[in-house]
Amino acid sequence: MNTVEKKLVNKKKKGSFKDFLKSRTMVQMMATLLTNIHLPNFFKGTLYQGKGKIACVPGLNCYSCPGATGACPIGSFQAVIGSRDFALTYYITGIIIFFGVMLGRFICGFLCPFGWFQDMLHKIPSKKFRTKKLKFLTYTKYIILVVAVILLPTFMNNKAGLASPYFCKYICPQGILEGGIPLSIANPAIRATLGKLFTWKLMILISVIGLSIMVYRPFCKWICPLGALYALFNKVSFLHYKVDENTCISCGKCARTCKMEVDITKNTAHMECIRCGECVKVCPTKAISVNWGPEKMKLLEKAR
Repeated sequence: MNTVEKKLVNKKKKGSFKDFLKSRTMVQMMATLLTNIHLPNFFKGTLYQGKGKIACVPGLNCYSCPGATGACPIGSFQAVIGSRDFALTYYITGIIIFFGVMLGRFICGFLCPFGWFQDMLHKIPSKKFRTKKLKFLTYTKYIILVVAVILLPTFMNNKAGLASPYFCKYICPQGILEGGIPLSIANPAIRATLGKLFTWKLMILISVIGLSIMVYRPFCKWICPLGALYALFNKVSFLHYKVDENTCISCGKCARTCKMEVDITKNTAHMECIRCGECVKVCPTKAISVNWGPEKMKLLEKAR
């Protein structure tokens, strides 16, 4: 293959990925549908409880959603770590590690139903606020991961040796959005049992909705423990970003465009990067590219 042909192939690859980035909303919508494919259950007020419910879906999606295809990774992890039988912990942990190593926070950007929900809310016309000065709040999700998801279920068990799913029960707004509200509407028996916990979770959901209109993905930035887990894999994930220093003109357009407040030219594996691809689309010199495979192996091959 000569030089001209290689350039044409590279242009086609870049073009095809740009087309994929343009269809991000469609990918998010399809991921949400596939994650909640049992739509008739919304009218019945019941949950799908087939064998497929054992498997975890990639994004944050409530197990109690009437249409849920699989289990939420965070909910599953809490349920297992908070019980006497830890046999499935390795299975759940293995799934989370697999998703993280394969894609990193690309899952947050493309495959998470609650991420898409926040994206839609942010498109509502209103005054928008940047969160760069609130960078310290990004560490909150790691505290929630350690305390609410790991420590509390591990050490605060009842006499039967079981623990409450503390994050899902007391914090997660996705549970009330997908589970609590639809089930209470369709099922009178559930509606009759609603109490203070439902009101508390509803207040959290309303707060997240209000913030999401003005601030881009506040739940993802500050609260989500699943995003915190995937963020730990951004540096080693097979899907990664690369900036060509010879092509980059340091115009800063990518940093100004990024709603997650990330400067991809300074850190291509930033833990807050959700791989949405907006920086790729706006780069005037096409210096930012998306690659697949272990980056260290590629560097070793070049060195050889």
